[in-house]
Amino acid sequence: MRAALDQAREAGACDEVPVGAVVVLDGEIVGYGFNQPIGRHDPTAHAEIMALRDAAARLGNYRLPGCELYVTLEPCAMCAGAIMHARVARVVFGARDPKTGVAGSVIDLFAEERLNHHAEVSGGVLGEECGSLLSNFFASRRRRTLTA
Repeated sequence: MRAALDQAREAGACDEVPVGAVVVLDGEIVGYGFNQPIGRHDPTAHAEIMALRDAAARLGNYRLPGCELYVTLEPCAMCAGAIMHARVARVVFGARDPKTGVAGSVIDLFAEERLNHHAEVSGGVLGEECGSLLSNFFASRRRRTLTA
């Protein structure tokens, strides 16, 4: 999760919402990603998607069996779908997302029995640190708006 936090800080440095992700296989990071939808003009450029793309390219396979995804914020529906299609074995996230999180906050897509792939999910890992990074980013953004 520390590596995902480093990625989140990279996003924040680019004035993107500070969410970061890494894909791990057999204890080694095989994919890195951070939020980039603004800079890339791409609504799908969430941290998880970027990390999945990186891992798939490095491993030469769009399926990522046996991989674990560490992400600083609970995945949204789009990212959960990509995680499932990639056949990621485990998802570990930091902060919960009460507005768009689909690993238990709004709904739990990973527990939906009618879907064909089910990743193991753990939440709240370094949750306070992950959440603080997001809170501080948005507080700073509000301060800039007020002084502009």
